[in-house]
Amino acid sequence: MGDRKVLASAMITSFMTTFMSSALNLSIPALESFFGVSAAAVGWIVSSYTISVAAMSLPMGKLADKTGRRKVFLAGIIGFGILSAVCIFVTRIGLLIALRAAAGVCAGMIFSTNNAILISSYPSGMRGKVLGYSTAATYTGLTTGPVIGGFLNSTIGWRSIFAVSVVISAAALTAALRSGYRDSEQENPHSGNDLVGSLLYIFAIISSLYGMSKLGSEPAAVPVLACGLLALAAFFLYEARKSDPLMKVSMFSGSRTFTFSCLAALLNYGATFAISYTVSIYLQVILGISSARAGLILITMPAVQALFSPMTGSMSDRIRPGILASIGMGICTCTLLLFSRIGSETTLVYIICTLCLTGFGFALFSSPNTNAILSCVDREDYAVANSIIATMRTYGQSAGMAVLSIITSAVLGRNSLEASPQTDVLAMMHTAFLVFAVLSIAGLLFSLSRDSKK
Repeated sequence: MGDRKVLASAMITSFMTTFMSSALNLSIPALESFFGVSAAAVGWIVSSYTISVAAMSLPMGKLADKTGRRKVFLAGIIGFGILSAVCIFVTRIGLLIALRAAAGVCAGMIFSTNNAILISSYPSGMRGKVLGYSTAATYTGLTTGPVIGGFLNSTIGWRSIFAVSVVISAAALTAALRSGYRDSEQENPHSGNDLVGSLLYIFAIISSLYGMSKLGSEPAAVPVLACGLLALAAFFLYEARKSDPLMKVSMFSGSRTFTFSCLAALLNYGATFAISYTVSIYLQVILGISSARAGLILITMPAVQALFSPMTGSMSDRIRPGILASIGMGICTCTLLLFSRIGSETTLVYIICTLCLTGFGFALFSSPNTNAILSCVDREDYAVANSIIATMRTYGQSAGMAVLSIITSAVLGRNSLEASPQTDVLAMMHTAFLVFAVLSIAGLLFSLSRDSKK
C-alpha cells in the first residue's frame, strides 16, 4: 500500500523548506539590529532564498530525472541541514545572504523530488491522498513559519530558527534513509544536458522575480522585470526546438489540462498568499491585537487546510480533480470578497470563520490540482512536473506580494501603516482583496476550462 517512511520524508521536507522561507520574516528587526544594516539589506536574507528556490527547482528536477531522484533528494536534505547549521554561527550579513541562496538551491533539489518520489512509491489510486498529506505540510510550513519563527526569535533569538531547521533536516534524512525507495527504476540515463536552457531559465526567473519584488520601490524594477519576461519567452522558444530539453514544452502545448491547471495554481497562489499578511495588519493596526494573539488567530487557516487536505486529496482519486479544485478556488474567491468587507467594527468571529473557510478552500484546491497536473505527465517526467508546480507557487507568491506592495504605495504613499489613518489602511486592504478576488476569478475560469484528457 506504499512506503510510510517515504510519506514521512515528503511531509517533513515539504514543511521544512516552506517553513524556512517565511520563519525569518518576524526576525527582520532583530537581524537589522544585530548586523547594523538597513531593513532592505536584511530583506535579502529572505529574498535570496525564495528567488534561488524558484530559479533552481526546474534545473534540479532535470538533474534528478537524469541521475536519480533519491540521490538528489538526499543531497538536498543534507545540504539544507549543513547550511542551516552554519547559519547559526554567522556574524556577517553578506555571508548569511550567500548561505541562504545556497540553501535555496538545496530546497530546489528537495522541491523537485519529494512529491515525485512520493507518488512513485504509492499506487495510482492513492496518489491524491498522499499528495493531500504533502500539500497540507507545505501550507502549514508557509503559514506557521512567521508564527513559530516569531516565537523563537522573541524567546531565544533568531539563531534558534536555524537550529530548529537542523533538527527537522535530521528527521527528514532519517526517514528518507530508512525508506525503501531506490533510484534504479526511475533513472533516465539517456537524458542529456541543456546548459543553455538552464542558464536562460535561471536568468529569466531571477530577473523577473527581482523586478516583481521591487515594483513600486525602484525605478529599474520595470525594465528588469521586462527583461526577465522576455528571457522567459526566449526560453520557451529555445526549448521547443531542443530534442532533449530542460523542460518539454509539449507538456504545455500538448495538454490543456496541464496548462490550465498550472495557470490556476499560479493565480491561486497569487490571489491568496497575501491573505495572512494583510489580515495580520488588520488585526494589529486596526483592532490593536498583539502580534502573539494575531498569530494564534491566523493559525486557524492552515489548521483547517491541514485537517481536510488528506480527505480532499483522497477524494480526487475518485472524483475528477478539476471539479474539486474549481470548487476550492470558488470558495477562495468568495472569502476574498468577504475579507474586502471588513471594517473597524468587524467581529473576530467573522474573521476567524472566514479564515477557516479559506483554509477549507485551500484544501479543496491544492492537492486535487497537484494531482491533476501530475496525472498529465509520464512517470519519467514527475520531477520536472513537480518543479514546475514549485515554480508556480513561488511566482504566484511573489506576484501577490508585489501587487500588495503597489496597492499599499498607491493608497498610503510614503506613510507607514502605524502613521496612516485607519480609513486609509482599510481602503488599502479593501482594494487589495478586491484585486485578489479578480485574480482568483481568472484562476477559477482556467480551472473550469480544463478537460480530463492528457
